[in-house]
Amino acid sequence: MRIDDYVADLNRALSGPHGPKRDLVVEARDSLTDTADALEADGLDRAEAERIAVAEFGPVAEIAPGYQSELTSTSGRRLGFLLFISVPITVLMWSALWRMYPADDDAWRNQPEWFSPVSRLLDIVQLGVGVYGGLTLFALGRGARWIRRPRLITRSLGLVVWISLPICIVLAQILTYGTEGANSLSTVPSVLANLVTAALWGLQVYCAARCMRITRASHPCADRSA
Repeated sequence: MRIDDYVADLNRALSGPHGPKRDLVVEARDSLTDTADALEADGLDRAEAERIAVAEFGPVAEIAPGYQSELTSTSGRRLGFLLFISVPITVLMWSALWRMYPADDDAWRNQPEWFSPVSRLLDIVQLGVGVYGGLTLFALGRGARWIRRPRLITRSLGLVVWISLPICIVLAQILTYGTEGANSLSTVPSVLANLVTAALWGLQVYCAARCMRITRASHPCADRSA
């Protein structure tokens, strides 16, 4: 098998963020090319040198799981980092807007009894997601030496997003209904804040979907990379 064919097979077998995946594939190609160049310098023709280099490197079925494990951890670290920074950004942004555009005191006094518990629940959910993102970021980074199944941690991050995000959206809508007419927030900052929030949520969904996809049980490298 030629190096180009081997690298193409390896590329098809892997799934993950484009940049890290490309780097791993390029690293494999460079290693194979160096070996083939050395063999060719020893007198072998190029085709034979590439065949031996590929054979010594190992079958794709054996090499891919190790590469996939790294890509899986990378996907988890990216989502963990995103949650760790995006959740506080969202909370701080809306807190700042509420301070800049304070509510009418009478309107606050007339809020329904359920408003405070719902607001507290939303804070707890968001705080929990942010903390979990930070913990998984550490676990898949500095703590990777103690983690035997990074695939499960990465998959759990995707599940956390898919479960917590709908909850946060529903709770936020309930609070919006409960504070209707109770704040002085103007249209422009409200629209901008909502756009930022939607963009961060969309990015979370995208990363979570990727984490779920590359850690599904039917993935060709899922079980062996765990």
